[in-house]
Amino acid sequence: MTTDLRKLPTGFGRLWTAQTVSSLGDGVTHAALPLLALTLTRDPLALAVVTAAGTLPWLLFGVLGGALVDRWDRRRTMWVADATRAALLAIPAAAAALDVLSIPLLAAVAFFLGIGGLFFDTAATAYLPDLLGRDPALLERANSRLRGAQTAMSGFAGPPAGSALLTLGRAVPLVADAVSFAVSALLVRPLPAAPPPVPQARESLLRQARAGASYVFRDRVLLGLALRPAVGNIAFLAVETVLALFAHDRLGIGAFGFGLLLTAEATGGLLGAAIASFLGRRLGTGAALTFTAAVEGLAILGLAAAPNPYVAGLSLAVCGAAMGATMVLAPSLRQTIVPAHLMGRVASTSRMLAMCAAPFGAFLGGWLATAYDVRTPLYTAAGLLLTMTAVTATMTSNRRVEAALQAAAPASETRDPVQEPAL
Repeated sequence: MTTDLRKLPTGFGRLWTAQTVSSLGDGVTHAALPLLALTLTRDPLALAVVTAAGTLPWLLFGVLGGALVDRWDRRRTMWVADATRAALLAIPAAAAALDVLSIPLLAAVAFFLGIGGLFFDTAATAYLPDLLGRDPALLERANSRLRGAQTAMSGFAGPPAGSALLTLGRAVPLVADAVSFAVSALLVRPLPAAPPPVPQARESLLRQARAGASYVFRDRVLLGLALRPAVGNIAFLAVETVLALFAHDRLGIGAFGFGLLLTAEATGGLLGAAIASFLGRRLGTGAALTFTAAVEGLAILGLAAAPNPYVAGLSLAVCGAAMGATMVLAPSLRQTIVPAHLMGRVASTSRMLAMCAAPFGAFLGGWLATAYDVRTPLYTAAGLLLTMTAVTATMTSNRRVEAALQAAAPASETRDPVQEPAL
């Protein structure tokens, strides 16, 4: 992908602001929801139900949701999803204020928030290429800013804000998240209209969903892009499941030190998002993706062998940087080469594969730590990541990526951005 000095359009500034505000609210809820559940029960299974409920929509409706997004107006889908999530959060906020909050209610709210997130995220992913005229360089810059803001808000600012707001009252963080969704909806609604969906033959929703999924599995580049987060989630969830135990038992650090480890990873993520475009230009997008995948595996290997917290923190920071760069380069490439009328289904299929893989990683990490040693899940995760790197290296090689970009170029060259003014 080549560099481009053109400015991002005004519409992107509004979309970026909307997602930044919404990410802050997500970070607040990410911390507050488990803590709210903890005030109601100490049953680990009940707490797990609340946590898992938010991921279920992707497992149950991921591809179907993408097919619906490809049928609907994407801008309208985004603002309606966020407005609905804002209204939805009023229910647990009122229940908390009236002292009638319950675990089933929290699980139901988490589930429906997950549905809203499914539609918003898929529609935003599909809308961005239209907003930027499917320009590869602009997409990399835009995704870098979006990823950086998401990491800063949901990883740094949101969780401590959620914990602090909870001390003011159980309803307060829920109200704060509702406000963030409402602001996001107001910012998204006046965005430029995207081109209407391409008319298609009358097909069932299920058939259209299958067509989107099969498009991913038939295309080597797209399949390589989908396998990385799927296998990566198995590896990273295996690590995450035992990371607190590893930090306590092997590194000898407490809760504060563990928080610093997570901060190191998030800091690396910000750096990786910032340098993603540079890596793509320097190495080529395909080689850059292979490089970042290999770095992730080697960083987790370094974490597994870490003799002290400093090496562990450095390993997590390096891993976070590689992940941050990957999460800019891969979506940008996907948004450039996928036809507009399939973008929702392709994006949701890739996300669904990653979400389905996560529970296997959590189970694998817990089982390996129980059966062997707390370092075993980390070594296994490193092996999975490095194996995945080797398997997908040829699937997303520079040669294949350039061929895919050239095949998509005619459509991109004839597609104008959906806005006029520029920042």
